[in-house]
Amino acid sequence: MGAITGTFKGFGVTFSHMFRKVVTTDYPFKPPVSAPRYHGRHILNRHPDGLEKCIGCELCAWACPADAIFVEGGDNTDEQRFSPGERYASVYQINYARCIFCGLCIEACPTRSLTMSNEYELARDNRQDLIFTKEQLLAPLLEGMEQPPHPMRLGDSEKDYYVGALTNPGTSAGAEQSPMGPGRYQVEEHPGVTFPGAEQAAQRAAGKGAGA
Repeated sequence: MGAITGTFKGFGVTFSHMFRKVVTTDYPFKPPVSAPRYHGRHILNRHPDGLEKCIGCELCAWACPADAIFVEGGDNTDEQRFSPGERYASVYQINYARCIFCGLCIEACPTRSLTMSNEYELARDNRQDLIFTKEQLLAPLLEGMEQPPHPMRLGDSEKDYYVGALTNPGTSAGAEQSPMGPGRYQVEEHPGVTFPGAEQAAQRAAGKGAGA
């Protein structure tokens, strides 16, 4: 009697699912849309003139619990400038065979150079291909940007870049919502996007100027 009852219970589960909405996705022909703040492949962002935001400080590598990031800093010169200030990342690698997509590297980045996109199609046939280099992670040049190395176009010092980033953040704004695809991505335009606290920072700056 117990066996018969168990059989009917098992069929009950089957029949109950027959009338539910089908959740099967037609992947890869119709890939599902990820959440806006989904933690996917990383992006190394640029300033509006094309200079790199990464300053080679290695804080992201220190913060990574999986030891998936390798950074080697280099010195900028007047003839070869890749970022504002003294340093830039001459070598930048992320090993996606190790990365756990926790986002701690994003929190550690002091210049908002490193952000995470929505790209999740990272499977490869070769483990070596899972080590993404700086060239693969760098954001593409948008209109008005110039390929480094080149002099600073937005000011005389790195301070001018970081103060200006409150209203003109370059490729950082909306980078998390960038539509991604295998081995490529496009950056959406986000007119009027500013960093959290930008308005308050501008008010403080105006107050200091008035006081001076």
